[in-house]
Amino acid sequence: MSQKKVGSVFKFYVQPSVAALEVEGEINMGDELHFQGATTDFTMKVTSMQIEGKEVKTVKKGHQVGIKTPERVRPGDEVFKIA
Repeated sequence: MSQKKVGSVFKFYVQPSVAALEVEGEINMGDELHFQGATTDFTMKVTSMQIEGKEVKTVKKGHQVGIKTPERVRPGDEVFKIA
């Protein structure tokens, strides 16, 4: 199981549990992501992704995106795509 870094968290919104990411690689709806940081370590499948309030299916490097997460994340946490 390999991982490729696709972004990092710059903000977390408690309600509705959304991680705001700086994207460094392509992320698609349905991708399996691994969030990792000092106190963060979980994997999840992408089921909701938005750019400026609009649902998107794919986001590419250089964009910022909000992804609904099942757990709290923290600024600086790294995000990896599991292949």
